[in-house]
Amino acid sequence: MIGRTPFLLLLAAALALSSCGLVGGAKSEADLSADALNRGLKAHNAGNYTEATAAYFEALFHDSKNKFAYFNLGQIAQTQKKPAVAEGYYRSALELDGAFGPALFNLAIIRNDAGAKTEAIDLYRRDIQSDPTNAAAYYNLGLILRETGGTAEANTLFLKAQQLDSKLVPPPSPTRTASPSPTR
Repeated sequence: MIGRTPFLLLLAAALALSSCGLVGGAKSEADLSADALNRGLKAHNAGNYTEATAAYFEALFHDSKNKFAYFNLGQIAQTQKKPAVAEGYYRSALELDGAFGPALFNLAIIRNDAGAKTEAIDLYRRDIQSDPTNAAAYYNLGLILRETGGTAEANTLFLKAQQLDSKLVPPPSPTRTASPSPTR
């Protein structure tokens, strides 16, 4: 029995130290990044953008290739009406994953708002290619194409969007005003 008691004490001490992170329980950089990202998401969802931003930067400190942290920083900037800042974060996320649908979608919105219709069209097409079930991407692409003269393709895209999400009803087509007829 004497040999067992010191062993149990050592085992209890080792377990206590490991739960404190002092022995063998140190978290990896990936774990620290994930923890920071989760804290950021909680703050973000609560509308505490300052705390969320700090947590996302902490996530990036531990994992500079965390596309989700870049994307969420972009969302905050976009919410705060800072499109140029948001664009930079979305582009950083896309450098890490060129088919990252949420970043493609949000960047397309920013580029369209900036008047870069051709780039927005390309971004929506890339988003649809990466996620063929994104009804909103079909719908938004349809809006731009109709605005730029691609009515037939726009109508096809509206139908696809509506098949995926019945709430997405295309707006009425713009009506053409008739030219005044010549009088005699």
